[in-house]
Amino acid sequence: MKILSEFKEFAVKGNAVDLAVGVVIGAAFGKIVTSLVNDLIMPPIGIITGGVDFPSLTLTLKSATEETGAVTLNYGLFINNVVDFLIVAFVIFLVIKQINTFKRKEEKPKEEPKTPEDIMLLRDIRDQLAQK
Repeated sequence: MKILSEFKEFAVKGNAVDLAVGVVIGAAFGKIVTSLVNDLIMPPIGIITGGVDFPSLTLTLKSATEETGAVTLNYGLFINNVVDFLIVAFVIFLVIKQINTFKRKEEKPKEEPKTPEDIMLLRDIRDQLAQK
């Protein structure tokens, strides 16, 4: 029973829940970015580079035989993944930068608390006694 209570305490802590939400949103965001790269960015880049279809770019190291398949280096997929990573990194950078901007706006300089009136009276009395 102690393990269950410890697990419950861990699972409902803010950090664990925040992490779970971040993972789910990150996975969904990853799918969106992958689609952006594969479906919107790489086709025009392929046209600019002479009709190259990046995912199909491979280097055959060993041709296929009857028993085994071909051994290839899929460098076109690697290029897609690099572009994918750069876009994700840039978007995360922009999001973090915006969050930091919002935090700075929230952090206004704190005004000094107003001195209570009884303290002010005591200071006046002290100052008057010091003058005598």
